[in-house]
Amino acid sequence: MASLRSVLTTSLLLASNAAAVDPIIMKGTKFFTKGGEQFFIKGVAYQQEAGGGPGGSTDSKNKFVDPLSDASICTRDVPLLEKLGVNTIRTYAIDPKADHSECMQMLDKAGIYVVADLGEPALSINRDSPTWNVELFDRYKGVVDNLGQYDNVIGFFSGNEVTNNASNTDASAYVKAATRDVKKYISDKMSNGGRWMGVGYAANDDAEIRNTMAHYFNCGEQESAIDFWGYNIYSWCGKSSFTESGYDVQVNFFSNYSVPVFFAEYGCNTVGGAEGRLWDDTTALYSSQMTDVFSGGIVYMFHQEENDYGLVKISGDTATTMKNYKTLQSKLADVKPSSTAMDSYNPTNSPAACPGTSETWKAAALLPPTPDSSLCDCMEKAASCAPADDLAEKDFGDIFGYICENDAAACAGIKADTETGVYGPYGMCNPKQQLAHVLNAYYSNQNSASDACDFNGAAKVVSGSTDSTCKTALEKANSAVAVAATATAGSASSASTGESSENAAAPATVRMTPFMTMGDMAVGLYMLVAMGVGAGMVVL
Repeated sequence: MASLRSVLTTSLLLASNAAAVDPIIMKGTKFFTKGGEQFFIKGVAYQQEAGGGPGGSTDSKNKFVDPLSDASICTRDVPLLEKLGVNTIRTYAIDPKADHSECMQMLDKAGIYVVADLGEPALSINRDSPTWNVELFDRYKGVVDNLGQYDNVIGFFSGNEVTNNASNTDASAYVKAATRDVKKYISDKMSNGGRWMGVGYAANDDAEIRNTMAHYFNCGEQESAIDFWGYNIYSWCGKSSFTESGYDVQVNFFSNYSVPVFFAEYGCNTVGGAEGRLWDDTTALYSSQMTDVFSGGIVYMFHQEENDYGLVKISGDTATTMKNYKTLQSKLADVKPSSTAMDSYNPTNSPAACPGTSETWKAAALLPPTPDSSLCDCMEKAASCAPADDLAEKDFGDIFGYICENDAAACAGIKADTETGVYGPYGMCNPKQQLAHVLNAYYSNQNSASDACDFNGAAKVVSGSTDSTCKTALEKANSAVAVAATATAGSASSASTGESSENAAAPATVRMTPFMTMGDMAVGLYMLVAMGVGAGMVVL
């Protein structure tokens, strides 16, 4: 069996030396092939459980299997994808260090494109304590570098249902910052001969925030806005209709949107499970009622698993199609969406206005800074007070808690206030670097007092240095810290001491109480920011 797979793989690769697909580009609200034909996504989610489906995953321990790194699996599945009639797959997590060439060439030969999520279960923006930092940006750039070499990649999702209700809308500021920075990374590649690939977001269907969220990601400077909007929607269940499902409401809302919109997931299973799906929603999606506004959709999902959304059952090396696979195959074969030629299409829609902050929306238009590892390194080297070499990361929280409780200005560099759009420049750094900044700021604010850089041996005085390459960047960062410090101290200090924000902006007289009492103090927001990625619960 293994030798047969090897022969099949080799044959597919030899047959696909010339690209079978035309790269996809975007114009206005529509996708087109480079040759000018309108492109509608006819897709399926292709990955065993890795954060997809209704609600998304919130478990950082959720292991994922890269669906595009095993040629033998692709040899088994790509013919089924092609036979189904799809032209796109969505992956939720790939290994940016793996070789995907064989699978990508098989997909290319079959005329199948890829839209890939940038995160993975253990390394994505966390809806409960969101951050946008160097480690995440490196991961996202790695995915772009790895998959971006293939012409059959349409683009990427910077997040999947990260904000999923009104209680975590602050997380959207970080996802939009990620969108901005990945777009810039791709744009820089285009300047050096690369091609366009889009960066979008996949949102859930929460009635309270869905419209505001769609506007937020579309508004403002378009260098920071999404290139396309993915909508995870499961409202057409069983025998439904265009109006009963609410599809008419979505068409009406997105009729004025300025970028392509498509279903990033669909396929309700509440009536009869996976096998009860009739796929009448597929017929509607590619009908004249929707194709002026929507650019197709991605069915959830290829693999049949415990969640009962599958089209194909996998047992060992054997893949068996299910009844609803055949139903969907028939529906896709029948759809004939009316299209527009790119040359005759003149977009008229404009980006949305940015929504204001409110009780149900906590993300301002101003975004977190672009992660910059060199700035973090410069700051760490310049510090005169630093964590002890043997200080464990689990013990950082007590120090953050004490300092931020007693000297709010010392924590201004890691401040994050999504409602006002005020961010310290060092929230992007790793926890140890953030602690170095906070310790050094506290030590400086205490006039370098001998007891202000000790913490019972948890910190130490060091000889900080700033070389010429760091000077300008640190000066700019220090200015940002000063702005954040004013905003920080205005509420935190006056609430506890009654001092005005002017006098409390950079307190210089706070002294250490015995270190062992710190465990009783509230760590608060600053610890969550500093420990963001390590907090344990993440969302793709």
